[in-house]
Amino acid sequence: MEVSQELISEIVKNVLAASPAGSIGQPDLNAVPVGVSNRHIHLTQEDVETLFGPGYRLTVAKPLMGDDFAAQETVTIIGPSLKPIERVRVLGPVRRHTQVEVSRTDTYVLGVKPPVRPSGDIAGSAPLTVVGPKGVLSIREGCIIANRHIHMTPDDAAARGLKDGDLVDVVTDGERRTRFYDVQIRVGDKFRLEMHIDTDDANAAGIGQGAVVHIVPEGSCGRCGKDCKCGGKK
Repeated sequence: MEVSQELISEIVKNVLAASPAGSIGQPDLNAVPVGVSNRHIHLTQEDVETLFGPGYRLTVAKPLMGDDFAAQETVTIIGPSLKPIERVRVLGPVRRHTQVEVSRTDTYVLGVKPPVRPSGDIAGSAPLTVVGPKGVLSIREGCIIANRHIHMTPDDAAARGLKDGDLVDVVTDGERRTRFYDVQIRVGDKFRLEMHIDTDDANAAGIGQGAVVHIVPEGSCGRCGKDCKCGGKK
């Protein structure tokens, strides 16, 4: 039987109308790739020289987002427990303030109680000792657990109706389906779309580098993808 072009067009239109947003020909604006952050440290130039020697400059090992990079250099960090964590990666470029980002599990080893903070918010955070090949550094504050956050460009944010500093919920799929609350939106020209979580969160949700999670649309239960039809009972 010969099928008319009009009938084909009608079938395609009906399929598209019945398909969830983003499933055919449309990007899923709620989908976000994941980047898992292990413990790491940001240093001032002064502290770089204290740890690695006068005039020392960090060496790029791997470019990250924007101007950021993983350096070849690593350090050892020590807290009140006096149990060291070795080979903590230094991230560049140098910053105005030294900052150490650890997971909750790391805090049990170190014996510290850092707050959960956005990167850069270190006032009143935990002290720590940092050991390099050429020197030792004691910081009175600077150790934090980084809050969960999503990097995006201004265009990414505009397309999603979001702005810098907004908080959203995010859900993961798989056997250990998880919902993360109050994930901070961070908008910048040099960013790319990526949610950053630490190793504790990644392990708890059973996801890894490059996994895809979904922003929960406002008013959604996080299961249906738009207007809630299941009442959160699926």
